[in-house]
Amino acid sequence: MAERKLFKGNEAVAEAAVRAGCRFFFGYPITPQNEIPEYMSRRLPEVGGVFLQAESEIAAINMVYGAAGAGGRVMTSSSSPGISLKQEGISYIAGAELPCLIVNMVRGGPGLGGIQAAQSDYFQAVKGGGHGDYHCIVYTPSSVQEMVDLTMQAFDVAERYRMPVMILGDAVLGQMMEPVVLPDPRPTDAASAGWATTGARDGRAPRLINSIYLKPDELFQHNLKLQARFEQAKAAEVRYEAVNTDDADVVLVAYGTTSRVCRSAMDRARAAGVRVGLVRPITVSPFPYQAIADVARTARALLTVEMSLGQMVEDVRLAVCGAAPVHFYGTTGGIVPTASAIAEEARKIAMAEVGK
Repeated sequence: MAERKLFKGNEAVAEAAVRAGCRFFFGYPITPQNEIPEYMSRRLPEVGGVFLQAESEIAAINMVYGAAGAGGRVMTSSSSPGISLKQEGISYIAGAELPCLIVNMVRGGPGLGGIQAAQSDYFQAVKGGGHGDYHCIVYTPSSVQEMVDLTMQAFDVAERYRMPVMILGDAVLGQMMEPVVLPDPRPTDAASAGWATTGARDGRAPRLINSIYLKPDELFQHNLKLQARFEQAKAAEVRYEAVNTDDADVVLVAYGTTSRVCRSAMDRARAAGVRVGLVRPITVSPFPYQAIADVARTARALLTVEMSLGQMVEDVRLAVCGAAPVHFYGTTGGIVPTASAIAEEARKIAMAEVGK
C-alpha cells in the first residue's frame, strides 16, 4: 500500500530506487548528496541488495557497468565534481547499451566550487559530458514528490532504451523536506533481459557486452543504432509543464528549484497586471523543443532563468529559432534567484516589448 511520509529529497530518491527494484548501489561520498549512499547502506541489505562504497568515483561507475551488464537494477549518485570523474564510465555504459540510474545533486563550480545549489552542470548532463556520440535521458524534478516519481520511472525508461538515465537535481532539492506519497514496491527481473550476461549454462548462445568496434563501418553502424534509439526517446519521452502560457506576454522557462521560484514570480507579476507564463522542462534530454516553439508563436518574449551564467538558454534559443526575443536571467556561485527579482525582470521585458 502506498505510504505518505515526510522525506528529505536525497533520502526520498534512495527509497524510491529501492521500491523501483534497485538492488545495487556503488558510490563515493561528496556533499550535498551524502544522504543517498548513507540511506542505501542501511536500506539495501534489508531487501537483499548490495551497497558498496568504492575507493573512488571512477571505481564506482565501473562497478555500475558490471552490475548493469549482469542485468541488475543499479544506480550511483554524486555531486558535480564527482560526476565529472564518472564521465568516462558513463560513456562506456552508453556505448555498451546498458541501463542504469545516475543521480547528480548539483553544486556550484567550476572546480571544487561550493556546496550550495547550482544548475551549471546542464551542458555536462545534456550534451554528453563524456567522449563520443551518445545521449542520456535526463530528468529535472522540481519537488521531492517528483524526485520519487521520476526515480521510479527512470529504471523502466533506462531498460526500455538501454541507456543511462540521469536525475539532475541540486543541493536545495536534496536537502529540503516535503511530504511525499511513496508507491508500493515493484517486482522486477531485469536479469532475465535478452542482453544480460547471466551465464550460458542453460545452453543459450553466449552474450557479449562491449563498446569497442575497431572496424570503422561497425562503429559507424553502432553509433547509428544508438542515435536511432534516442530518436525513439525523443518521440515518446519528452515531458514538460506549461502554466498560463495562452495569454502570456512574457513566458519564463526554468527547471528544477529555479522553476519553483519562477512560479512565485509569475504569480507576483500577474497580481501586478503583467501577463507572465511558465514552461518547465521535466526532461531536458530529450528537450521539449516543440513545446517552447509553440509558445514562442504567441508570446512577445521569453525569459530563461537558471542558476548558471547561461546553459539551457541555448536550447531555448534553438527552439524559438528567432520567432520571439529570448532573454536570460542567471545567478551563480550557489545563489538562488528571488521571485521579486525575476518578476521585476519580466515586467521590464513586457514593458519594452509592448512599447515596440
